[in-house]
Amino acid sequence: MSRNPEKRYWYEVVAEMLAAEGVSDCFALLGDANMHMATHLDSLGTRMIHVRHEHCAVAAAMGYARKTGRTGVATVTCGPGLTQLMTALPAAVRAHIPLVVIAGEAPLTRAWYNQGIAQAPFVEATGAAYRPLHHPPRFATGIRDAFLQARTEMRPVVVGIPFDLAESEAVDAPALPAPSAELMPAASPLPPHEGELAAARRMIADARRIIVMGGLGAVAAGAGPACAALADRLDGLLATTLPARGIFHDHPFNLGVAGGFSSEIARECFAEADLVIAVGGSLASHNSDAGKLWPNARLLQIDISPATMVQGRRAADATMRSDARLGIEALLDGLDQRESDWRSEALAGDISSRPFDSTGFTIDDGTHDPREVVAALEATLPQNCQLVNSSGHCSCFFAHMPSRPQSHFLTIREFGAIGNGISFAMGVAAARPEEPVVLFDGDGSLLMHVQELETIRRHGLRVIIFAINDGAYGSEIHKLRADGLPDDGAVFGRPDFASIANGFGIAGHRLDDLAALPALVDQVIASGGPAVIDVPVSDKVVSPVIQRSHG
Repeated sequence: MSRNPEKRYWYEVVAEMLAAEGVSDCFALLGDANMHMATHLDSLGTRMIHVRHEHCAVAAAMGYARKTGRTGVATVTCGPGLTQLMTALPAAVRAHIPLVVIAGEAPLTRAWYNQGIAQAPFVEATGAAYRPLHHPPRFATGIRDAFLQARTEMRPVVVGIPFDLAESEAVDAPALPAPSAELMPAASPLPPHEGELAAARRMIADARRIIVMGGLGAVAAGAGPACAALADRLDGLLATTLPARGIFHDHPFNLGVAGGFSSEIARECFAEADLVIAVGGSLASHNSDAGKLWPNARLLQIDISPATMVQGRRAADATMRSDARLGIEALLDGLDQRESDWRSEALAGDISSRPFDSTGFTIDDGTHDPREVVAALEATLPQNCQLVNSSGHCSCFFAHMPSRPQSHFLTIREFGAIGNGISFAMGVAAARPEEPVVLFDGDGSLLMHVQELETIRRHGLRVIIFAINDGAYGSEIHKLRADGLPDDGAVFGRPDFASIANGFGIAGHRLDDLAALPALVDQVIASGGPAVIDVPVSDKVVSPVIQRSHG
């Protein structure tokens, strides 16, 4: 287009509505269909974080949304810009993360456009919503409605705007509508129904060994202290879902993560449990280790939206529809203090001192046991670090850093995709610029979007990456070996991440001796900038998850 500075265009209206929605940060990759809008949004004061791949724009917005509690915002061009989102969108859908993605569409007035594609089927196949805006006077209200939908449905909403319409003159454009925040209903916390409360009390009365498991709903409701009080009252134990780990980090009877990543002592205790109370979290396949974690327990779910079936299995034996905190506080009102039967000093000692996995492995010379790496990092990293755990084989090990609160963790892995970690870390760094962000990622996952090191450097994002380098796709080599098959297709050799980082203008280091870790951490933290630390680990150490599934 040939822009006339004396005129107003519809892409300016779109940008102005985003600004009216309070969008302070936007993750973007520019193309013909969105570059004018994004540039104008920048001029309005929104910080534009320009990434090197469209997937990373949306994934970074996910990390940003989870850390700020706000709707994440990204923008991409049409056609191939949109199709690059096909892994990030279902990940956000399954994690219930509200996003608004402004995507261009091919021009409506051209007979043919080489990047034209039917975008709605792609987006809707992921579970995200697609809102085409083809009437310019409705652009602003359409943007507002996208924010309302994203927040009320807790999923991504992709807005498609043909760029010929966006670049046309905004003659007689209506005034901007009130932003979505003024229309969102104020949701009062939901107290439990008396009948469901009585049924829950009966389940508790019949149980002797109870574990209270907190999820993100408990985090959102501020129910952590109430959950701990309930476990204390019942001589019970505590655990969390993986995304909510750290709610009970300072409690002596906190078993840590529930599910496939559970520690040995946690699995032993869950096997003894006769009641598991899930508070603000699902009793899904991951949290129950496909039903194997608690073979003898009945299940009570306390949630504002309890499900009957989750991931192919019955969710719970009973449900109590309630705000997490109000539900637990109501239960506490009618329960007497139980004498200690399960809890003991010996059990507390086991929880605090036993390794999460005691399996012995032969460690190759020149490499580390990843479990020892985790223990060293847990002892060394400052408590103010924001920790981001990616997916992949090494993610199981990094689920066991028990001294840190939930506010300092980020785990998003509901879709099981690797390659997201660096983007999540960028989003966290944008949300928490005053705190160092530490990413733990495997070599295979990190290489999928290693180009974002350039984004990190250019935008000055304070991201420190520990590349857990086994020279392979870890999960695949261990499964292939267990099945007696060649692992050649999953072994690639160990990249030199220190040199790769240096090539992007970022400090790169290689950790050959764990004794050098404290000084190295002090150095990179004191620098105030990004860094990549290459950590060679043995490919002989098999995670407990794969030990059980392929042992």
